Amino acid sequence: MKKIMQQLVLAALSMVTLSYGTMASAHEVTLVTMDADGTVPGFTGYAVIGCYDDGNGPPDHFVVQIKDHSPPQDNLLLSAQIIGKKNAANTTDPISGDNESSPEIEISEGAGPYLVLVNKSGPGERVFTLTYHCHTANHVHTGTDEPNVLQFQ
Repeated sequence: MKKIMQQLVLAALSMVTLSYGTMASAHEVTLVTMDADGTVPGFTGYAVIGCYDDGNGPPDHFVVQIKDHSPPQDNLLLSAQIIGKKNAANTTDPISGDNESSPEIEISEGAGPYLVLVNKSGPGERVFTLTYHCHTANHVHTGTDEPNVLQFQ
């Protein structure tokens, strides 16, 4: 059962929705279930994402935010971290189940790779969307790899 769940989660994280807007594009993994049994307080997802020049210019920085779609639960919040070659940043969705995402975080280290962690602060199932994208120094969206998921447990 655990192997099937891991395969489903890996498939979900690998499916990236590319949203086109007038000013920017964003990549998302949407409605991913973390710890469906709600029994692993330290549940953590870990992926590597790279940036590249897709013709819009060389990458300068990588941006992430997370949205917890789950109903509010005391002492249970979702966070995302970016870890670069020399820097790290953290963001937390402060209110579960509202229509708002966490504050956006970024690290400016060019093409990367960027390590992305998603974790929670206690026991309980969480459903989340992770939005991530690469920008040039002029904040133009540039090439963003799909996540290479290394852990989701």
